[in-house]
Amino acid sequence: MNRPSQTAPDDLIQPFRIDPFALRGRLVRLGPAIDRILSQHDYPEPVAAMLGEAITLAVVLAGALKYDGIFTLQTKGDGPIRMMVADVSTEGALRGYAQYDEAKLAAALARAGAPSPSVPLLVGSGYIAFTVDQGEDTDRYQGIVELAGSTLAECAHHYFRQSEQLQAGIKLSVGRSGPGGTWRAGALMLQRVPPEGGYAVIADDVEDGWRRAMVLMSSATSEELVDPDLPPHGLLYRLFHEEGVRVYDTHALEARCRCSRERIEGILRAFPRDELEDMRKEGVTTVTCEFCNTRYLFERADLDRLMPG
Repeated sequence: MNRPSQTAPDDLIQPFRIDPFALRGRLVRLGPAIDRILSQHDYPEPVAAMLGEAITLAVVLAGALKYDGIFTLQTKGDGPIRMMVADVSTEGALRGYAQYDEAKLAAALARAGAPSPSVPLLVGSGYIAFTVDQGEDTDRYQGIVELAGSTLAECAHHYFRQSEQLQAGIKLSVGRSGPGGTWRAGALMLQRVPPEGGYAVIADDVEDGWRRAMVLMSSATSEELVDPDLPPHGLLYRLFHEEGVRVYDTHALEARCRCSRERIEGILRAFPRDELEDMRKEGVTTVTCEFCNTRYLFERADLDRLMPG
């Protein structure tokens, strides 16, 4: 790998490979996209940070898959954060939201004191689900595993341990940076893949290479993963240049919700007539998208038009 340039692009997936040991990886950098998603809601800081981790984890996992559609990560738990949903399309459109109980959150943080918020504290007992939806004419794939770990990355590792088909390691970081404290996020993922074309290495060398790469990945600090002044190539060069890392074309990401007035109208048309009648009595009905917080207003004339015949 050549010594990196000084540019530091954001909102991307940077695929890479360590050829001698059949290792595939992805580096994720999120700047304006993650800041926009988290800033659209007035989330308390711990909730925003946890949702940021969920979105970043969804991105790095989606980058490991070949699919044409939507990859969704969802958590449900009995803690203050009842639910988190994050999804990413193959075109790189990101969105996410969290539902939480304000009173339970305040009580949990008061009990925790100084320790940083964790999955057991904020999400509690429950599950994390990964879903790939490629459209109506294809089967949906879904993997579900209990929440087991102090971080979402550890929960993902638990899922990998349950699957004999995937060996992978993940490191996530989410935090505020610079003037105004804008949100930033980063992730690294390493994955073992079957050798292609016959690598001239023996099994022991591959195993040693995997262990060494995992140690090198773990040496990346949380600050480096989100540092706007450290280019993605710069971080990969520091970590893996002695291993022969090769980088590929990046995939762009952006914060973009899929909601629209037309979609909301389609949902309302499916409501029973009596429920639409009740909405009509209110004069103006407001529907707010949970992802992007956009408000759609429907007056009586609009609801009349949506009434079933």
